Amino acid sequence: LSGVPREQRAFQYVLAHAIPGDPRHVLQTFDQWCYRREHLSSVGPVKGRIVERLLYERAPRRVLELGTYCGYGTVLLAQGLPPGARLYTVAVDPRHAAVAEKVIRLAGFDEQTVELIVGPSEEVIPRLREKHGLLKADFVFMDHWKRCYLRDLRLLEAHRLLAEGATVLADNVLFPGAPHFLQYAKTCGKYRCKVHRASLEY
Repeated sequence: LSGVPREQRAFQYVLAHAIPGDPRHVLQTFDQWCYRREHLSSVGPVKGRIVERLLYERAPRRVLELGTYCGYGTVLLAQGLPPGARLYTVAVDPRHAAVAEKVIRLAGFDEQTVELIVGPSEEVIPRLREKHGLLKADFVFMDHWKRCYLRDLRLLEAHRLLAEGATVLADNVLFPGAPHFLQYAKTCGKYRCKVHRASLEY
């Protein structure tokens, strides 16, 4: 009704209420908005704890996020990085990327820690090494279009962008679902698979 996209409305709320430079408070403020005002398709706090636990266990040096959206997942990932690690996040929609950029910087992460790349994942992945300096990813978080999960996993394989023992974490594979991705991951013989049960965000 206001003519302002809901992602921008959410950011205005976060800007007004979150403590700058405090990533955990930025996420909590986002959660307050999503619980009380409008739903956003962010990871949310319940699934966020799974992400945090896996980051703590793996301590990855190079992280790739496919699907930046408003930057919630990016801040969640960035706050769990070990010192000196770097996060590359890929946003397909320039309007969402503009919001995410502000959220990421508000949370206190500079371009040395988090690099935001705007463009379709199928175009970005093949040039991650040459253009962005990502030799191999230790941890990949997929939270973009579910129909792209399998295609992008195979692109990462084809361009040898997965480090040995890398973790690939994919959100919402059961609902709305990514059946071809799941089938491939379970049957191709390259991965050990585990499904983490969680509720839909918010």
